[in-house]
Amino acid sequence: MVTPFRIDVPQAKLDRIAARLALSEVGYAPEDDADWRYGTDARWLAGLLDHWRTRYDWRRCEAALNRLPHFRTRIDGIDIHFIHVRGAGPARPFPLLLTHGWPGSVLEFLGVIEPLTAMGFDLVIPSLPGYGFSPRPPRPIGPAGVARLWRKLMTEALGYPRFGAQGGDWGSAVTAALGAEHGDVVSAIHLNLFMAPPATEGDDAETTAYRQKLSAIQLRESAYMMEHATKPQTIGLALADTPIGFAAWVCEKFHGWGDTGGDIESRFSKDWLLDNIMTYLVNDAVQSAIWMYHTIFTEARPGKRIGVPTGLALYPAEFMPYPPRSAAERAFNVADWREMKAGGHFAALEEPAAFADNVGRFFAQISQG
Repeated sequence: MVTPFRIDVPQAKLDRIAARLALSEVGYAPEDDADWRYGTDARWLAGLLDHWRTRYDWRRCEAALNRLPHFRTRIDGIDIHFIHVRGAGPARPFPLLLTHGWPGSVLEFLGVIEPLTAMGFDLVIPSLPGYGFSPRPPRPIGPAGVARLWRKLMTEALGYPRFGAQGGDWGSAVTAALGAEHGDVVSAIHLNLFMAPPATEGDDAETTAYRQKLSAIQLRESAYMMEHATKPQTIGLALADTPIGFAAWVCEKFHGWGDTGGDIESRFSKDWLLDNIMTYLVNDAVQSAIWMYHTIFTEARPGKRIGVPTGLALYPAEFMPYPPRSAAERAFNVADWREMKAGGHFAALEEPAAFADNVGRFFAQISQG
């Protein structure tokens, strides 16, 4: 059963967060701390803390979110929250499923709802299990498990016989799993983060260089991921009751992964960053969102080539290197390869107009063909 859902965070929860912030102090930094070279910039974080204490208003965000149609449904014992916006035009517009990742939320897609629905798409934008307004599952669920939930959400709960799917970050892994295992109901997929196939057979010099670059990036950028994957409860318990600590952990990713040019607020305002952070805090989702990483060791990536038509968008500031097209075509049935002019890891949020145009054009061809 699908039921309407309204966001109404108890005032006691907001008061508790405010009390934690009132007692918070931002620590020190090395004297040569500049351009976030050691991680989160302490001076910038102190400014965020001041803004959070004195000017930020969660109820503003809550009211804006509640202007959209929110729902919840239970699938295989798991409660799922989603936004469902009907498209303009035909009586049965083509449905698109948009999946976020960590440390993001459904808020990443708010700027693409209007242009995509105007192009005639129904949009379904769920919160991953244990993220945002989807309550936590009893244990970690990986991308393949989420893909099975999403299939039932789209075909059984909402009654769509076929649909398209898009994702980046964890959303990319979920979307790839949909394409790999659910091609009978998934018409096509679109990704703004993707990798070469795990097998190195058939690698050329360009792909070998890509794998070397990927290894170097992972060594520099993936310490957080290994902590999440190996000891999710340790870092989860450490962050869950310290709002400013969680903000430090998350904002460093937006600074480093977005197309910021070193200036985090050139892409992400303090209010937006806090809106996103609060979707975790007000739902006690800091820990449960991290659990998904544990499945890196228990759930294999799709080993076979994904046969459904696949659109691939390459954003120039994505911190994870993209493979050459020849390698990507060994993993995907590449129907569209698009090099974007600007944007990074949080594509829909950073470049909503370009994202909507690219995604919309791709799925329009699929739905009409």
